[in-house]
Amino acid sequence: MHPVLFHIGPLYIPTYGALSALGVLLALFLAQRTSAVTGVNAAHVWNLCVVGLFAALAGQRLLLIAVNLSDLRRHPAWLLELAMIHHPLLACVAAIAGVGSAALYARWQHMPMTATADALAAPLALGLAFEQFGALMSGSGYGTETSVRWAVTYNDVLAARWSGAPLGIPLHPVQAYAALAFLTLSILLLVWLPAERRKGDVAGLGLIGAGVSIYVTELWRDGEGRGMLLNGALDGPQAAAILFVLAGAIVLLEHKRQITEAEPERSGPEAKHNELGAENEAKHG
Repeated sequence: MHPVLFHIGPLYIPTYGALSALGVLLALFLAQRTSAVTGVNAAHVWNLCVVGLFAALAGQRLLLIAVNLSDLRRHPAWLLELAMIHHPLLACVAAIAGVGSAALYARWQHMPMTATADALAAPLALGLAFEQFGALMSGSGYGTETSVRWAVTYNDVLAARWSGAPLGIPLHPVQAYAALAFLTLSILLLVWLPAERRKGDVAGLGLIGAGVSIYVTELWRDGEGRGMLLNGALDGPQAAAILFVLAGAIVLLEHKRQITEAEPERSGPEAKHNELGAENEAKHG
């Protein structure tokens, strides 16, 4: 595949970074449209996304610097290559830092949490789709060895250096599987967003869809560096995927319960009014 999009002398532009940046831009612009549908302030949604993005990038870089501090002291120029390194742990730290910072910003601006989550569900899925296409080109999160006709083979030494991808071995293009799953999820959420629904439904469905996509695609992804649980029955991303599905189910059930509890309160006065009306008609009749 092609881990380098192009280079100008010693300056390399990685394909992973370029496609991820494109995904971020498209997700930001899409969030402006979805925020209008959910009735959330578009400027606040834009700022929330920027805050979450910078927090995610800062979390990744700080972790890399902390882990490689001794080497960076001897070779300060290596600091420029930190952006080329891909690892599941970095993605986990970035997700925690990004989501945590975004939630704090939302609370500070008194943004409606459920409507904001609805507005962000489809853009996040779109951004993840482009990130996985970039991973496919760079060799990050590579698949297991296979003999299928659509297998991919990495031959560029930079794929091994930056992402640890094995060279010369046919692999499942699992990143493409994940990208297509996230792209499909994004389209479905966009279709569902303007439909008649309860607040939080799109966010709940997004969490469930993302969890299922991650869990299933991990079956074809190499487990190197992904953390094994339960004697290898699950890896780290699959455990996170299960939490996503549970969180999505809780969101859906909680909002259904709130509506169910609110219905008697709304129907009580209406029913009493109808009874009084019926009594008056009977008397006049």
